[in-house]
Amino acid sequence: MNRAQRTRGKSIHRNTGRTFYYATRLLPERVREQTYVLYGFFRIADEVVDGDEERTPAEQRARLETLREEALGRQPAEDPVVEAFSEVREETGIPDEEVHAFIDAMVADIDTDRYETHDDVEGYIRGSAAAVGNMMSAVMGVTDPSVRPHAMALGEAFQLTNFIRDVREDIHDLDRVYLPLETLREHGVSVDDLRAERCTAELRSAVAAELRRAERRYRTGVRGIQKLPEDCQFGVLLAAVLYAEHHRLIRARDYDVVSGRPTLSRSRKLWTIARTWWHWRRTRDPVTVFKRVSAVPSDEPAPEDRVDKGRARWIPSPAAWILRR
Repeated sequence: MNRAQRTRGKSIHRNTGRTFYYATRLLPERVREQTYVLYGFFRIADEVVDGDEERTPAEQRARLETLREEALGRQPAEDPVVEAFSEVREETGIPDEEVHAFIDAMVADIDTDRYETHDDVEGYIRGSAAAVGNMMSAVMGVTDPSVRPHAMALGEAFQLTNFIRDVREDIHDLDRVYLPLETLREHGVSVDDLRAERCTAELRSAVAAELRRAERRYRTGVRGIQKLPEDCQFGVLLAAVLYAEHHRLIRARDYDVVSGRPTLSRSRKLWTIARTWWHWRRTRDPVTVFKRVSAVPSDEPAPEDRVDKGRARWIPSPAAWILRR
């Protein structure tokens, strides 16, 4: 990658994905630079559908098909980030099927604004999120096939958290609802309730159910972190902890996601980073740390910390390192 590609990818990541950006900063350089490019490509494709109101649906589809061809290296890319993504795809062995799955999900957003069942939502997030987890695994150099279901689950967990956090923004800005309609009906909630920002007991119950769904994905995803390269484990764990921290905010708001968007403050992110690092340097065990510090309730009693006394020494918090960047 050249300097222009890196700079533009990092800028997109920093300005549009603040939560993930904090965790990305703590990945090793060999992975960090490529992650900026991946995220930049994802945002460019997403903005075709959600950010450009002047394009017609036909023009959006055409642009996404062009991005598909450029990402797969079948034609020259206009954007330096897309060009860099194609290079990273080839260098790291990202399967073409993951690119297809991702672009197909973006195409689905053009015409689909409601999802009837959980299966329908899961079909969408196979491309919008699980494919991202698989691409990240390739960038990290993971070859163990047993990691794949965990990587997919973690990507799905992040996406489900976004769906819950962004209910208000999605319905008002895009007239889109990602919560399954069957969940809303089961709890006595209508789309009109979301649009009118009625935070009823029924809506709170529906949101709580969707949080639990997402949290099952987090538990599955985190169990695979220990199979990642050692220098990538903390960054991925931190991303999981930071995304799941939105669940703490949502519960503190009594599950109200329609009157405002639950957003992590910078100070809360830095505190969460420091707290996660403190536990990480004591145990180096992703599952134990996640149970100790994350907002996801444990499905079983947390085990006692397994302290490696040779490692349980003071190490500067990565929060301070991030602040200098």
